[in-house]
Amino acid sequence: MADVAGATRMSVSKVSRIERGIASQLTVMDLARLHAVVGLELSVRAFPGGAPIRDLAHTTLLGRFRARLHGSIHWSIEVPLPAPGDQRAWDAVVSGRRTTGAVSWRIGIEAETAPRDVQALARRLSLKARDGEVDSLILVLPRTRRTREFLREAGPLLSDDFPVPGLRALELLAAGVAPGGSAIVVI
Repeated sequence: MADVAGATRMSVSKVSRIERGIASQLTVMDLARLHAVVGLELSVRAFPGGAPIRDLAHTTLLGRFRARLHGSIHWSIEVPLPAPGDQRAWDAVVSGRRTTGAVSWRIGIEAETAPRDVQALARRLSLKARDGEVDSLILVLPRTRRTREFLREAGPLLSDDFPVPGLRALELLAAGVAPGGSAIVVI
């Protein structure tokens, strides 16, 4: 412990309090130094907490998409992922029935008002689809020049994950039918 304390320029007592989880003050830099000294890398991830604040563009985009859905489709917003302690949420989840009875399909809806980083977006959506207990997902994008440029560059990278054409997905959802796969909808 003395070696770790010396290498991090902290007192032995502070390192001991951190190790025991009773340190009254601890910075990210302290944690990074401690991790580095023992041969670890510190990774920090942020997840939404509490009531999310949605900007007008995001809310408007989701509203335009919802207006295209059949009346029989159930719409829920800010649906938490089912894993206990996981603070991620779908922007919306739509669900419907193939016949009368219980819910038979669920689709996670994610809206992006200004898509930029295709790799980060694909990774985030892939993890949500894996953990989110949905049959497929729909990425809703605004009809803008930025979206056209993004899809021109990113489209080939996303095509395997979103096999259903967006217009076809909208047609089916307008009829109250699941599109049968994931889609990118520009609206």
